[in-house]
Amino acid sequence: MSHKPIEELDVFALFEEISTWAWQSVQSWDSFSKHTIGEQLVRAIDSVNANLVEGDGRYTTNDSLRFFIIARGSARESRLWIVRAQKRSLVDLSTAESILGKLERAMKLLNLLIDYRRRAKEAGVVRENLETYQSEPTGVTINGA
Repeated sequence: MSHKPIEELDVFALFEEISTWAWQSVQSWDSFSKHTIGEQLVRAIDSVNANLVEGDGRYTTNDSLRFFIIARGSARESRLWIVRAQKRSLVDLSTAESILGKLERAMKLLNLLIDYRRRAKEAGVVRENLETYQSEPTGVTINGA
């Protein structure tokens, strides 16, 4: 089984799009709105991909899953802040609906990723081949542990 870096997956790209939108949108808000809703929104959506990358870099599946689940929580928090921004007239309804649609698609992909990693773990799938390594000077052989 070949491993594709998380940064190359559609789930990452969708969350990155939303993150870019949030950053650019919040820039135009008044100071009070930036420091209340804006900072929370940007932190939450930026946290999604940060946790996906960190989870993807972990050695064990359990460790990876823990970060992917944290990312899912941050995505849900982002949804709350987008809805709140729309209700407080910081984001127009059509933009909010568009962004929430992307967020929903991204969250579905994230759930599929989590399910896939869980199933792969249960099936005993290993990402990398364990090979026998031989050290040159002593001739000691170490079997992939």
